[in-house]
Amino acid sequence: MDFNVKKLAAGAGTLLSRAVQFTEEKLGQAEKTELDAHLENLLSKADCTKQWTEKIMKQTEVLLQPNPNARIEEFVYEKLDRKAPSRLNNPEQLSQYMIDAGNEFGPGTAYGNALIKCGETQKRIGTADRELIQTAATNFLTPLRNFIEGDYKTISRERKLLQIKRLDLDAAKTRLKKARVAEARAAMWKEEVTKCEQELRITQSEFDRQAEITRLLLEGISSTHAHHLRCLNDFVEAQMTYYAQCYQYMLDLQKQLGSFPSTFLANNNQSSSTHMQSGPNSSMSTSPSLPAGSNIVVTSGFSELKASNGSRKARVLYDYDAANSSELSLLADEVITVYSLPGMDSDWLMGERGNQTGKVPITYLELLN
Repeated sequence: MDFNVKKLAAGAGTLLSRAVQFTEEKLGQAEKTELDAHLENLLSKADCTKQWTEKIMKQTEVLLQPNPNARIEEFVYEKLDRKAPSRLNNPEQLSQYMIDAGNEFGPGTAYGNALIKCGETQKRIGTADRELIQTAATNFLTPLRNFIEGDYKTISRERKLLQIKRLDLDAAKTRLKKARVAEARAAMWKEEVTKCEQELRITQSEFDRQAEITRLLLEGISSTHAHHLRCLNDFVEAQMTYYAQCYQYMLDLQKQLGSFPSTFLANNNQSSSTHMQSGPNSSMSTSPSLPAGSNIVVTSGFSELKASNGSRKARVLYDYDAANSSELSLLADEVITVYSLPGMDSDWLMGERGNQTGKVPITYLELLN
């Protein structure tokens, strides 16, 4: 019992000594042992790494999950060590709306068909989005979080311990200094000086040992940077894969949508009626319920035109803006002369309007008899 009381009293005395030393340092009334420049630089590097790692990690999470409520929910489930409920991401939600709307309007209509195709593409983008989030979380965010919650916490703990050892060392120096001043006045203080010198040697040894431990941990920051660089490369590669997938998906979708103008006539009653009234080939376009037959005839007509190397009159079905100087802009319902040139793409013809010529897409044309 007496031993525990003495131990508690010694501990209280040490805490008081540290508090006094810390206060006197702040007031400029006590000397402070400065860390060597190399150790100070390592500490500054660790703090800088921690600060920027937290910012990069936080903003990456915002990039991958823009919804703050969803991020909070994921954080809560993570702390509870439970799996968050699966829900549709933004592209998948848009996909569902588009597909439902397309089915409601009718898959046989141009708009409904386009909505369904767009919805399917958005669904594929949503899947790619999930893969990006999973890869980025595993290969990039997790290593950054492990540093903040693991390595840096260890560094902080040892750093605080180094500060304690430094306060103990400076407190011992202060006591030795006071004892030597008193020794000069009275011989009875000689034993106290010896005691203080011994305490100083012990605290100096503990401080040096803790400084070495802290230094070794801090020197590992360079290895951390190298590891984070590899993780950053993984993240960039994941983004590159994601954006390449999205680009390819949209490119495929654009090609699919490019065929819609030729079928829109057959699926839209109003457009069919307009062309029925104005075109001499009205017997083929009077019924919107025969898109397949009409398409076969039109395709056959273009094939014959390309094979004959002659020219034909064609009616423009839809406005078309030329993409470059080699193409010819078109206005709906105008009549132009079209012909083929050797080596031309099967989806294009040369169009002629007065003294203007240029390539025109055959899907925007209806050959006239």
